Amino acid sequence: MKLSKQHSMYESEHTLFIKALKEKNPGMDERQQQGRALLWDRPPISLDEQQRQLASAVKQQAYVYQNKV
Repeated sequence: MKLSKQHSMYESEHTLFIKALKEKNPGMDERQQQGRALLWDRPPISLDEQQRQLASAVKQQAYVYQNKV
């Protein structure tokens, strides 16, 4: 389905808002990526560290809320 020329130039209010915001704050993309890296992007873990974490994990019982008495 092909849109007419009238609709091909349409930009929503949200798109216009984001464009205006990025024009006012030129470094916003870089700061956003730095914030993401701070919270979510982690350096890779070595195989030795992975094995140590697996070995030190405490085994959990099948049904957590039932105590063995």
